[in-house]
Amino acid sequence: MKKDLKVAIIHDFLLYYGGAERVLEALCEMYPDAPIYTLLYDEQGMRGKFAGKNIQTSFLQKFPKFLRKHYRWLLPLMPTAPETFDLRDFDLVISSSGAWSKGIVTRLNTIHISYIHSPMRFVWENHETQNESAGRRSKTQNFFTRIVLNYLRIWDKLAADRPDYLIANSKYTQERIRKYYGRESTVIYPPCGNLEFRISNFESNSNDQNHKSQINSNNKIQNSKNYELKTKDYFLVVSRLSPYKKVDAVVEAFNKLGLPLVVIGEGRQKQYLRKIASENVKILGWKSDKKIAGYYKNARAFIFAGADDFGIAPVEAMGYGVPVLAIREGGVLETVEEGKSGEFFNTATPEVIADCVRRFLENEARYDKRYIIERAGRFSKDRFKTEFVNFISNIIKS
Repeated sequence: MKKDLKVAIIHDFLLYYGGAERVLEALCEMYPDAPIYTLLYDEQGMRGKFAGKNIQTSFLQKFPKFLRKHYRWLLPLMPTAPETFDLRDFDLVISSSGAWSKGIVTRLNTIHISYIHSPMRFVWENHETQNESAGRRSKTQNFFTRIVLNYLRIWDKLAADRPDYLIANSKYTQERIRKYYGRESTVIYPPCGNLEFRISNFESNSNDQNHKSQINSNNKIQNSKNYELKTKDYFLVVSRLSPYKKVDAVVEAFNKLGLPLVVIGEGRQKQYLRKIASENVKILGWKSDKKIAGYYKNARAFIFAGADDFGIAPVEAMGYGVPVLAIREGGVLETVEEGKSGEFFNTATPEVIADCVRRFLENEARYDKRYIIERAGRFSKDRFKTEFVNFISNIIKS
């Protein structure tokens, strides 16, 4: 590969840190001199991530703060924003796209590789949410909503034709790319290496590795703001607190079960979840990676109820030997082995989730932490970097 290759990285938004941002972080480690182009940047929301990087924003950044905070109001302008980036000086452009950044315009001889986290989900598949919202809107509003969504589908299909090469984050995403965009792609699983997948992490705690404490419906989590980990009896959710993640269904399931549940994450459902949570459920909000690592290590099982295109959080939990209880849908089917590293439930309803938890309790003793850790190690950051660099090298050589 050319050592003097000029590289730029494009990312939809830098507003909060999640799975897509872990991919961006790995790309920045691979190309430390590459500037980051993004539609909107919230330094406070990123909590120091990518500090010191050369971050270039779109014209949307010039809007008042209250509009940038409610960036969905800027939706009609978003297709235009990535098209205005000046990328003439770069030989290679890598877009990290869940929606917009694949729509950049490059020179004819610039190589554009787009890592697709998902086709634009809310315009292609989110009919359930649209129908729920439609009931609260007037006929006129529904009419204009359909027009906007039709326009965005057309734009998204055209934008997906612009990259020279597409990389999918899972086989599930690969199929959706083929369905909605009519294009082929290569699968490179995202990096889950911010949490170490080392068996030695557990050998220091081997004295209690085989201990399986039994809990009952009377167990409660202390309701203090700074909840401290004192047992391994709790179940764990680490997720963006958005409706499509179905964390509310998990909370309701544990309200019924009475078992301890810890929820970590931020999002517009946080206050609602705190309102509906029983005493045995603790909604902690944002936590640092170091703090989250402690919660992973001491969790009894990890709950993942939202259908996702890959799902980094379940793999991170597995990296600490924690079994995963997940919806039988999406990329998690490629990472979790039923009966070996977790259990599946078919629908994200409180009753079905609760039934899966009961099933896990019956089978808990058969789970092997060492095997789960080794399974997670297949999705490491080093593996991601190697596959990505090899992909680019093959393109440049051809």
